[in-house]
Amino acid sequence: MEHASPIGIGNEGREIFWNAQYFEPILFALTAVAMAIFAYGVYRRWLMWKAMGKPEIRLDNMKERVKAALLEVFLQKKVLKDPYPGIMHGLIFFGFFVLIFGAAFDAGEFHITEPLFNWSFLRGNFYLGFSFLMDLFGLFVLIGVIMALDRRFVKKPDRLGYKGEQDTNYDDVIVLLLIGGIIVTGFIIEALRIYVTNPPWEIWSFVGWLLSRTFTGVDYDTAKILHKLSWWLHVFLALGFIAYIPFSRLLHIITTPANHFLKSFKPTGSIEPIRDFENAEAFGVGKLEEFTWKQIFDSDACTRCGRCQDGCPAYLTGKPLSPKKMVQDIKTYWLETAPEAVKAAKAAKLAGAQAEGEAPAEEATGKALVGEVVDLHELWACTNCMYCMEHCSASIEHVPKIIDMRRYKVLTEADFAPELQLTCRNMENNSNPWGVGAHLRGDWAKELGIKTLAEDPSVEYLFYVGCSGSFDDRGKKISIALAKILQEAGVSFGILGNEEGCCGDSAMRSGNEYLFQTLAQANIDAMNGYGVKKIIAICPHGYNALKKDYPNFGGNFEVYHHTEIIAKLIADGKIRLTQPLSGTFVYHDSCFLGRYNNVYDQPRQILKAIPGLQLVEMERSFDKSFCCGAGGARMWMEEDIGERINNARTKQAMAVKADTIAVGCPFCLTMMSDGIKDQQMSETMQAWDIAELVVKAMGKEEVKPPVDACAV
Repeated sequence: MEHASPIGIGNEGREIFWNAQYFEPILFALTAVAMAIFAYGVYRRWLMWKAMGKPEIRLDNMKERVKAALLEVFLQKKVLKDPYPGIMHGLIFFGFFVLIFGAAFDAGEFHITEPLFNWSFLRGNFYLGFSFLMDLFGLFVLIGVIMALDRRFVKKPDRLGYKGEQDTNYDDVIVLLLIGGIIVTGFIIEALRIYVTNPPWEIWSFVGWLLSRTFTGVDYDTAKILHKLSWWLHVFLALGFIAYIPFSRLLHIITTPANHFLKSFKPTGSIEPIRDFENAEAFGVGKLEEFTWKQIFDSDACTRCGRCQDGCPAYLTGKPLSPKKMVQDIKTYWLETAPEAVKAAKAAKLAGAQAEGEAPAEEATGKALVGEVVDLHELWACTNCMYCMEHCSASIEHVPKIIDMRRYKVLTEADFAPELQLTCRNMENNSNPWGVGAHLRGDWAKELGIKTLAEDPSVEYLFYVGCSGSFDDRGKKISIALAKILQEAGVSFGILGNEEGCCGDSAMRSGNEYLFQTLAQANIDAMNGYGVKKIIAICPHGYNALKKDYPNFGGNFEVYHHTEIIAKLIADGKIRLTQPLSGTFVYHDSCFLGRYNNVYDQPRQILKAIPGLQLVEMERSFDKSFCCGAGGARMWMEEDIGERINNARTKQAMAVKADTIAVGCPFCLTMMSDGIKDQQMSETMQAWDIAELVVKAMGKEEVKPPVDACAV
């Protein structure tokens, strides 16, 4: 049995169609031209990538990087999370991947007179299976292209555009038509070959075989001419595809896998601190070249898929922020600036005045990165909820960029919202956002018999209460509830009392890094002074800061959220839940507990252990949960654009007919309580922290409606 390539010409009948004297030199020459254009385009881009940005190490943890690339690139882990676009992209990716290898395999035997390198594998049953697979995966690619065209031009989801305006970049159309054209012409070539040679085994090339039936009645000479024309069209499309890659969105074939490989392996959501305040001339990022090279490269890896925008609470409630748009705006600015940076770098290198990779001092466009390229309303709308980074299929790191630009506005220009300025002053003067006297921090615990570490430093756990749990009327109830649970279970714990300070999370995420480090260092010194090893926190913001950011300054502790501790106490039988709680409960996933720390199961395990209640889920839950609106220092800022985020989240709870919203965060409790009031649902819906519900289920407290969530 002679073999034949299922897409393109095969050895079967090649002497009928081709003259080797002219065919091979032309094909090799065209291939060389396409590869040269491709190489030039990649080299040109490489010069732009290395021309700007500060150094950053992203080649450590090589085993983990290879693993990440395998999971995200070859197994499409994040891409396939979203069913329709995931399947669409998977069909194109896996189909093309197999076809490329198939084409390379076939090229080894592709020669008019004899197989190249004397390779000759496509024989017998192996050839039949090869033919079937090539046609099958070619069909997969074609289906994926049709799905993509339908999605972009028929379904038109909002995330492919911005605020209802569709992306008019025709590059996408060219790319899809190129891919579709390669596949369609390949099938036509195969069909014409089968029609002329009519081998008995070609039913295995099922697409070409079926298509060949449409040529019935066409004389063989005409079919041969059509075959040659189709083949050359196929060649030009395939080589054009290769040449076009570096100059189109097809570049993501290179940049996106590279970005997965270069992803950060620091703890999720941790923020790189400013290391040298004394010698820095400016703080944060106010110019493009003040980003690291990886932060700039991020923008070139973005595929504009819109997954980040699809779940961004700021965008979905009418704020100006779209993570996709922000990244694309940075990319556009970089594309405007980088050519001049490349020229400057070359000139400096020739003059011997500038080290390789060092950015030029001035930007070519004259636009301000912060304020013009990225609008200030966009910058301050972010809640740091991490939805964008969690669901980005290109491993782009949006949140650190936003915090770096906030640092510039706050520390370098002292330009930030008045209410946030007051919050920072309160944290600086009294180590809490409300400005309540620091000496009152431990008053909530006076009647509970809780010792401070100054009185007994030998306890197993430090209960880090935090500002809300110490000063906010509603937050104090969470602290009291957890203390009762720990006492009932016989857990050895103590508090710092007046020695405890604000965790500093809101300062850090607002861009006031100096204040954060001051607050953090004071807490670390106190904790290390008492030899603290284990910490329990009720606030996910403090929990996350202590767990991931404090180690940068010598604070290395085992940090637990109170839902993790309570779930373990229930599982170990240390506490018993005997009092039924009736009603329909829904759990709201805190961003800093869920996406930041992957704590999803423990709160639900606790609720399921409480007798009587019915637990339901909102449409946006687990890693797709919707933010309450308080993160990223937004707790302390006015929300005067669009719908309030907490109201949008409350409506989602109302949609599943819940009468109780359970939370594991004091900020979330405040926001959900306010949302219930704003929606005029106070008579039929309540919000409780899980610790409060557990105390009630233990029979330790009468079930009463909570007081309004408000600061002292």
